[in-house]
Amino acid sequence: MFRLNVTSFSVGRTIPWFIRVCCLTLLGWYLLLLYLPSGRVTQVYGLTVPRGAGFASVANELKQAGMIRSSVHLRLVARLRGLDLRMQAGDYRISAAMLPAEILGKLANGQTDACKFTLPEGYSIYQAAELLEKQGIFDSERFLTACADQELLVKLGINGKTVEGYLYPGTYPVGFSMDEAGLITEMVREFRHRIGSLKARLDGSGRSLEQILILASMIEREAVSAEEKPLIASVFLNRLRIGMPLQSDPTAIYGVRVFGGTVTKQDLQRNSPYNTYRIKGLPPGPIGNPGFDSLLAVLHPAKTDYLYFVARMNGTHQFSRTLTEHNQGVVRFLKKGKKTGT
Repeated sequence: MFRLNVTSFSVGRTIPWFIRVCCLTLLGWYLLLLYLPSGRVTQVYGLTVPRGAGFASVANELKQAGMIRSSVHLRLVARLRGLDLRMQAGDYRISAAMLPAEILGKLANGQTDACKFTLPEGYSIYQAAELLEKQGIFDSERFLTACADQELLVKLGINGKTVEGYLYPGTYPVGFSMDEAGLITEMVREFRHRIGSLKARLDGSGRSLEQILILASMIEREAVSAEEKPLIASVFLNRLRIGMPLQSDPTAIYGVRVFGGTVTKQDLQRNSPYNTYRIKGLPPGPIGNPGFDSLLAVLHPAKTDYLYFVARMNGTHQFSRTLTEHNQGVVRFLKKGKKTGT
């Protein structure tokens, strides 16, 4: 009867020496590359991972960029740790000094390094351009050129000279591969998405989308308190109905400087197609990019017979029906030599 002598069983005797050497070599290779970065911390690569990208292609790209020593090793580590299927799309800054575990953790957790740009409500394309340049994202002149690019405007379905009014206020990621036109496209796409819920009201307003945007942009500039936006809308709409000039201060300095609550006599006399002290009706286009509340105010204005408003010193306005009431408010609230309100 055959019996196995367990005490005499030896792993060393059953596994050939060359296999043991190969296993030890592979283990050494795995551990060496696991804890040995490929370069210095100053070597940085901007990696863009598209949606649906395969991990193998990303590993190959990092190897070609010199960020890792072996794409096969990174794939093996990712597979063993279950991170290859958890990679998230986005823009990442990868340093050659990072270990494979650090790279994989960043990709799996979606720790992106894309810039973020926030467009405040009411900001014009000129202010947006200035802010983008100040934050080191885009050159202001190039952004403004893109804002007036006729081919882009046609693509975006905008019947105007610029994208003014169609850039929805909010925060947007700016990836490594995104250019000025790409950011504008994202902001306009967000605008289209947001106003989708207002379609029925827009269709029943009797006004074009462009007219709604013009009024909303003016309201955005005039209002400090959101609660007053429907009241300001009522003033502008009442004036339009009777053919009275809108005389909105922010329109007098559009494209010249930022409206800070006051304008001068020289501002009001400026010969500009946007200056509603010198033109009748609406200006030729929006003077900024309004938020949702201002759009809603135009579509649902307060029911008043107000024709005037003047700014108080506390961020609110006094609304008046007659010029006499309005003049009394001007004397009471305005500083000498300055003009605020409508």
